[in-house]
Amino acid sequence: MTSPSKARVAVTALAPETLQSWITEHQDLVVIDVRSAAEFESMHIRGSYNVPLPLLSEHTDELAARLGSRVVLVCQSGVRAEQARQRMATVGLDTAYVLTGGVPGFAAAGGDVVKGKDRWDLERQVRLAAGSLVMLGLMGGKFISPKVRMLAGAIGTGLTFSAATNTCAMGKALSAMPWNKAAKEPTRESAILQLPLQQADEDAAA
Repeated sequence: MTSPSKARVAVTALAPETLQSWITEHQDLVVIDVRSAAEFESMHIRGSYNVPLPLLSEHTDELAARLGSRVVLVCQSGVRAEQARQRMATVGLDTAYVLTGGVPGFAAAGGDVVKGKDRWDLERQVRLAAGSLVMLGLMGGKFISPKVRMLAGAIGTGLTFSAATNTCAMGKALSAMPWNKAAKEPTRESAILQLPLQQADEDAAA
């Protein structure tokens, strides 16, 4: 007899090796890269589509309507892809997977990637900016005014809030900087409407 506590739980994490086999075996697979266009240009999974997280959040319904039953969301580490998965689930697409280890993990596992201009990924920039501001606050508090130390406290509070809410205001701000802009930024027309219409495979979960 099956225990009620053993109800099936959706598995959303996907190993890089599994994605490699899916790319080879499944024609209905769609890989959505939710990083910025600049990060996508730096390195991306061959055949993936770039729909940055802010654009995905703005057009979630329209994007979900074009996707089939096998969708993999990828980013740099998995954080933004998980945010995208949660967003997609709010409009009924609750079968999306999040790639473990992001694009770097896929490349390290021998996956087929396309490399371009080398850039710092957004998450690395956030770590540098946060660390620099904390150091500035501590040094300023010692040599300028003790009040400057409040900067370090503010950064710590912001990072704690970021972890608790799974959001990152600093990352959003940095993504708008000129060096994080690509020659052609994705738009609704170029990123979402370019996706081929997929028909959900009712037997995919069988």
